[in-house]
Amino acid sequence: QVQLVESGGGLVQAGGSLRLSCVASGRTFSNYGMGWFRQAPGKEREFVAAISWGGTRTYYADSVKDRFTISRDNAKNAVYLQLNSLKPEDTAVYYCAAGGTSVVPTTASRVDYWGKGTLVTVSS
Repeated sequence: QVQLVESGGGLVQAGGSLRLSCVASGRTFSNYGMGWFRQAPGKEREFVAAISWGGTRTYYADSVKDRFTISRDNAKNAVYLQLNSLKPEDTAVYYCAAGGTSVVPTTASRVDYWGKGTLVTVSS
């Protein structure tokens, strides 16, 4: 079992930045691919970014490429999402996700564990 706790959400103006954090507890964090998804009001949950268990491979949705950066620190059991150049359409609840052992969660079907989410609101 893996528990994921996100933090770092908040209200920011368009063009601003935020850094989301997710701390994991439970099984060996370094074995898991990790990712971030988001869900805007009235919309389905969508993939945002993912990172391999060793941190050598990263994946991004086209809508956030060149603006968001995913990283991880296996010594701290943490994964981060740096959000830059934020737009009002980035407003959503952001969820941390863990894939199975050696699985990078680039789709919801690859996610074994979800966090409860942190709200990001971008004002225009």
